[in-house]
Amino acid sequence: MAGHSHSANIAVRKGKQDAARAKLFSKLSRYIIIAARAGGGDPDTNLKLRYAIDKARAVSMPRDNIERAVKRGTGELEGAQMEELVYEGFGPGGTVAIMCDVLTDNRNRSSGEVRKIFDRAGGNMGGPGSVAYLFDRKGVFIIPAAGTTEESLMNVVLEAGAEDLQPVGENFEVLSDVTAFIAVQAALEKAGIKPERAEIEQVPKAVVDVDAETGKKVARLIEMLDEHDDVQNVYTNANLTPEMMSDE
Repeated sequence: MAGHSHSANIAVRKGKQDAARAKLFSKLSRYIIIAARAGGGDPDTNLKLRYAIDKARAVSMPRDNIERAVKRGTGELEGAQMEELVYEGFGPGGTVAIMCDVLTDNRNRSSGEVRKIFDRAGGNMGGPGSVAYLFDRKGVFIIPAAGTTEESLMNVVLEAGAEDLQPVGENFEVLSDVTAFIAVQAALEKAGIKPERAEIEQVPKAVVDVDAETGKKVARLIEMLDEHDDVQNVYTNANLTPEMMSDE
């Protein structure tokens, strides 16, 4: 019985991992479709597409999946028309801001479902502009400090157009304007520096401290939003500790 139980647990875990992987690939495909539709199918001239493809390759998304998504975006293959949206709202307690990047083929469906998630988690979905002013859209690079020095990294990224570099724990965090993201990414690659994370994100202008109970509720709302197929990214200005984000 113990062996059977162990095998069943492995199968369950693998099933969950496969489901999560499929969901991730689906989200990345949508991102590639939007990028190709907006700027064409050549990643050398379409920087947004290049960024989307780089993200897909970083998680070993199959080449065929990437190519199909590009062709859907350029109209070479038929498929549902995707729309890029941003939803805004407030977390439980009403003191913290939440922003969601969404890609959808049905605006009304996505809006209704995301609103229900906010409601179920004790939050409140707001209108356009309700919390966007609390964030700046920036390129964010997280680079392990073990592989470089602050001075050498600064020389690389500032010359490429980065705005800021700060030590954060065992890493360096580099911020850039969105328009300089590709240039900074290319400079890091040329210097042989591999970021742990390279994303375009909504960066809060200031973080909001919350108590443990509110923090856990906000973390749960973020998790519920992130599980929705149409939601690409979720951002908050809440200062969430690892304990708040733990399932325990």
